[in-house]
Amino acid sequence: MSLTDTLNDTLNDTLNAIELADKNFMGEAQKRSDNLTKPSGSLGRLEELANIVCGIKRTLKPKTENKIIFTLAADHGVAEEGVSAFPQEVTKEMISNFVNGRAGVNVLARHVNAKVVVADLGVKGEILSSGVVIKKIAHGSKNFTKGSAMTREQAIKSIEYGIELVDEEMNNGAIDIAGTGDMGIANTTPSSAVVAAITGADAGKITGRGTGINNEIFNNKIRVIKKGLNLNKPNPDDAIDVLSKVGGFEIGGIAGVILGCAKNKIPVVIDGFISGAGALIAYKLNPLTKDYIIASHQSVEPGHKILLDYIGLKPLLNLNLRLGEGTGSALGINLVEASCKILNEMATFEEADVSKKIN
Repeated sequence: MSLTDTLNDTLNDTLNAIELADKNFMGEAQKRSDNLTKPSGSLGRLEELANIVCGIKRTLKPKTENKIIFTLAADHGVAEEGVSAFPQEVTKEMISNFVNGRAGVNVLARHVNAKVVVADLGVKGEILSSGVVIKKIAHGSKNFTKGSAMTREQAIKSIEYGIELVDEEMNNGAIDIAGTGDMGIANTTPSSAVVAAITGADAGKITGRGTGINNEIFNNKIRVIKKGLNLNKPNPDDAIDVLSKVGGFEIGGIAGVILGCAKNKIPVVIDGFISGAGALIAYKLNPLTKDYIIASHQSVEPGHKILLDYIGLKPLLNLNLRLGEGTGSALGINLVEASCKILNEMATFEEADVSKKIN
């Protein structure tokens, strides 16, 4: 039985609908960039970003007006192993902060004029706010040191819910560019486990200090991750198996958002380590998603560089960020928008009546 035989229609159809970015548009975008009033290549990665967006959208006049950051939240049973500096209640409390517009992602989203969509995929307790999209699968994942974090069906559902979030927002109007973010106390632990399982890197080299844990908690965190991997033995060639055994609902949801964006030819700017773990799941499900993913930054979590290298993504920024929420995505979206404005608004040599390079 193949992997696709075990997937639900929504996920299978999405995977089959994803196409390569159009290299012809990317080439034409570079030609125009080379003819703008500047030395060839002098805007570096801004030129590269504009090319990527043109290839994704199949246009030489890319728009970035309608921006959405999807911040997905869930709790984790492995938190009971004492792997975080914060209590699990903070996940639910931070959702209220998001809804009230007072969190870091809200501030930076306003800075780039992006809408923040907050979704509950598995928060412990009930979320009653009308400002939260409810896609709850369960009240948190299970403790993966005692068995699988979730069932295979739940893992697939989490990905499908992420796809649905994109489709639902598309029904409300076009999305020109999207970003991903997360909220979930202890979620660097399942993210580390996912990255270790898929890349084969040692958990000790992947695991970071998350919310700022001390040495005792850090060493325990590594032991917990290794225990979960040894117990559950996730199959690195089966992303759904990895997600179900050691992942989290918001990680699956982020993978779904990325797949949904790729299906709809929308560039998606991912945040840090947790978003990266979701991107890794999406990439393993369909490697073509790489064409649609823009890595906003490289976080201080050591596993983030490992997973970005595995996918083949080059981060735009390195600002020692480790907040999550979608804060890095907002900063990355700002750069992508700047790159598109350069391509759309900067004059060519002919338009500006400026002499070209002699040779």
